[in-house]
Amino acid sequence: MKYYIIDAFADKLFSGNPAGVCLLDCEIDDEIMQKIAFENNLAETAFLLKSNGQYNLRWFTPEVEIDLCGHATLATAFVVMNYVSPNMNEITFETKSGKLTVVRNEDIYTMDFPNRMPKPVEKPVLLEKALGCEILETHLSRDLLVLVKNEEDVLNLQVDMELLKKISKDISFAIIVTAKGNNCDFVSRFFAPNAGIPEDPVTGSSHSTLIPFWSKKIGTTRMIAKQLSPRGGTLYCEYCGERVKIGGTAVCYLQGDLILQDKPN
Repeated sequence: MKYYIIDAFADKLFSGNPAGVCLLDCEIDDEIMQKIAFENNLAETAFLLKSNGQYNLRWFTPEVEIDLCGHATLATAFVVMNYVSPNMNEITFETKSGKLTVVRNEDIYTMDFPNRMPKPVEKPVLLEKALGCEILETHLSRDLLVLVKNEEDVLNLQVDMELLKKISKDISFAIIVTAKGNNCDFVSRFFAPNAGIPEDPVTGSSHSTLIPFWSKKIGTTRMIAKQLSPRGGTLYCEYCGERVKIGGTAVCYLQGDLILQDKPN
């Protein structure tokens, strides 16, 4: 099958978040998709199958299938609009999170995602120890959103990954640590140790939670966000009621073929 690695939420190579994109000619077993994702060893590998005129999209971490992934969705749209159908500027994917639309405007690919507004919850015991900083608030949707004092605290986290893995196991898919930004509206980092992702470089799906949270907090609907992982990335955000829009750029690192046979013919 055709295979690509795309750096999403990036304007140059070796930044943003790399995602694998596999273009399927036919359905394959879930077990094979999981093995491919494990072999690729990227935070997410996307599998796209065009069937009966619709694009079916799924996402796998090295360990599990997930219900929503932003950077791999952006990466898949980038592949389709640049290598499969270059005249296409809008695509709708059928996914486990419903229909997801991506629109291209020059170099920016904007995704229409569900709003996952979190609800306040009690701070988990030992979470401050696991992150190495003071926590102001905790809120829960799919992920646990952790509000800290400032951008410096987000940047300088001292994460005990094993402790964080134990804390988050029965609470949420992942931990989002966030604060108001110095030169943008808000910043964040994202950890999903129970899904084989110690730290995700730039996470689109977390912004389904971050956008409504920060829109309410700072009183604006359009925002610019930065994820402060070592690779880093910029996201263009908009709160739209029941939906959110998440935009970014992307670049292609690799294109080739996956050979799914043990021996050559």
